[in-house]
Amino acid sequence: MNFSRFFLITILAFLCSGLFSCKKDQWESLFNGVDMEGWKVKCLAADQGKVYWSIEDACISCNSIGDQDHNYVWLTTEREFSNFHLKLKFQVFRASGGNSGVQFRSIYDISDSANYGGWLNGPQVDLHGPAPFRTGLIYDETEGVRRWIHPSLPDWRIEPEQAPESALLTTLFYYEDDPETWNSMEIICKGMVVETVVNGNPVTVFDGEGILNDEVHSLHGSGETGCIGFQLHMNDELKIRFKDIYIKEFAQ
Repeated sequence: MNFSRFFLITILAFLCSGLFSCKKDQWESLFNGVDMEGWKVKCLAADQGKVYWSIEDACISCNSIGDQDHNYVWLTTEREFSNFHLKLKFQVFRASGGNSGVQFRSIYDISDSANYGGWLNGPQVDLHGPAPFRTGLIYDETEGVRRWIHPSLPDWRIEPEQAPESALLTTLFYYEDDPETWNSMEIICKGMVVETVVNGNPVTVFDGEGILNDEVHSLHGSGETGCIGFQLHMNDELKIRFKDIYIKEFAQ
C-alpha cells in the first residue's frame, strides 16, 4: 500500500468516527406522536390483547381505571441503551392511585424461571402521583433484588422520612388542576452513576458501582445496558400519559 492511499484511508476512518460520535451526542426522539413504532408491550399471555397502552392526543397513554385484573404490563423500547441522557414529560391524575415508573437498562425475561413467567429485570425511576416524594427515586425490579436502591432500603416500603431531602422538594402538577400543565423528568446514566431530575429539582445522584454491575444483575443482563420502559403495576388502577420523549446517547 502506497503512502497516499494509506493517508486517504486514515483520513476517511477519522471522519467516519467523527460523524458517529456527533450522532451519538445528538438528541433524537423515541416517540413519533402517531403510533407505537419503536415500542413494544411486554406482559403475560393473560394480558395480551388488553389495551392498557395506547396513543391518545399525540401522547403515550396508560389507562387501567376500573380494571384491577391484570399483572405487570410494560411498554418498552425495542432498542437498548447504556450511557444516555433521557428527558420526557408526563401527566398525572389525582383520580389515579396507581404506580408507574421509568425502567432503564432493563431486560425482559420469559424463561421458565422468570417471575410470574415474564419479568422486566432492571432499575426503575419511580413515578408515583399519590406520593410525589417517591418520584425520581430508584427502585430495582431485578429478581433477587426487588428493593429501593436509592435510598437503600430492604424492600418496597418507603416513608418520607427515609427519603433524601432532595426528594421532599419534588412538586408534581396534576391534570385536574391544569390540563395544560405537564411534569418533566430527566434520567442521566454515565457508567454506574445515575442522576434524576423532576420538574427541575435534582432528586437523585446514585453511584451504582457494585450494585448495578453485581453478580445478580449480570445474571439477568440488566443494570449496565437494556431497554427503557414504562410500567403499569400489577392490579393497579393507573392513568398516566407521556410525551416529548428524547434521548441523547453519550459517545464512548
